[in-house]
Amino acid sequence: MPDEMARPLIRGRGERGGSRCLEASMSDPGAPVVGILGTGDFSRSLARRLVASGYQVVVGSRTPKRSAALFPEEAEVTSQMEAASQADLVFVAVFPEHHSTLVELKPTLAGKTLVDVSNGLRVNLDGPSNAELLADLFPESIIVKGFNTISAWSLQMGPRDGSRQVFLCSDSSKAKSSVMQLCRRLGFIPVDMGLLSSSLEIENLPLYLFPSWRIPVLCTIALFISFYLYNFLRDILQPFVTAGKSVFYKMPIETVNVTLPSVALVMFSLVYVPGLCAAFLQLWWGTKYNRFPKWLDGWLTRRKQFGLCSFLCAVLHAVYSMCLPLRKSFRYKLLNLAVKQVKDRVEDSWDSAEAWRMELYISVGIIALGLLSLLAVTSLPSVANTVNWREFSFIQPPAVEATSYSSYPSTQTCCCRTSWTRGAAEKWEGS
Repeated sequence: MPDEMARPLIRGRGERGGSRCLEASMSDPGAPVVGILGTGDFSRSLARRLVASGYQVVVGSRTPKRSAALFPEEAEVTSQMEAASQADLVFVAVFPEHHSTLVELKPTLAGKTLVDVSNGLRVNLDGPSNAELLADLFPESIIVKGFNTISAWSLQMGPRDGSRQVFLCSDSSKAKSSVMQLCRRLGFIPVDMGLLSSSLEIENLPLYLFPSWRIPVLCTIALFISFYLYNFLRDILQPFVTAGKSVFYKMPIETVNVTLPSVALVMFSLVYVPGLCAAFLQLWWGTKYNRFPKWLDGWLTRRKQFGLCSFLCAVLHAVYSMCLPLRKSFRYKLLNLAVKQVKDRVEDSWDSAEAWRMELYISVGIIALGLLSLLAVTSLPSVANTVNWREFSFIQPPAVEATSYSSYPSTQTCCCRTSWTRGAAEKWEGS
């Protein structure tokens, strides 16, 4: 038997001519033939990932000879008609506006599974989605929406460098199961999003830019500007106007350091206030099955973001506080104080009350930052998944439990929904 290790990793392409056969040693004969329509960046990365996972890959191109050099040697690059006829499962990796150019493949693709990986240029709230339009264009084919949230970089470098979740939806459970099996073999985690009507939501996912962070960040910025202006007027502008004393050097560090703890405290209170409001409404209504107002529901789903913004301000306050003794103005004040004590011949300038005040101030700040760090760490999904609900409720406030049913059956409800009883869920659905 020839030595497999002596075989070169890259063989010359000229030995096979224009048509290249599938590599039997790399692909699994039992695996289905996967077709890809399109030769863009996503198609090339997907082909490499499929070949590395043992699939037989055939790529359909309008110019096979020119596109052959862009794909792995184990993938066969041929015409779109031939690729559609050979493949059992076909990825449609062309722009949505070019889907109409594939109409001539309709008889060949009849009864086959088409995976739509396209995205829109902007958020589409009205519909229809690209997958639904593709389903109307190919009524005899089975459409599966998926892989649109995975970038070409993640496919090429592996799931460790990007999100591992692949959102899928289709009206055919059999076709969706086959694509889910393919996802797992590629190293990704499939997430079933239901019927094809959910494709609009999946297509909008890559277009959102931190939707749950927008309001908390704006609140943090607004609070910072408000407190900073107040401290600036009180500590800097007022001495300058009344006494002509210029202390504008305090603006970059000292004024910011005084502002940050105020913002952190207010943001931290915004984490718990919605829970109290929700509990009050439930007591007022006499039931916990009424849906909260939209503003309160959105506030409840953003509590983690408010808490993390508060944690950021607290950490910045700690860093600024450690940098205070490094300022030139601080050393200047210490030098003047020493000179004044020498001139006044002060033998003992020790102030016990002031020393105790500073020690308690720093110790309480360290403890508060430690507790806030604990809350921030438990908000991470990797940490929250390792604790049960009783442990999580011990660290997080009990008020969270009273608000956990507000958004059911919304997908944004916190993990407290797992503590529901089946009777409560049936009562909600029945109402």
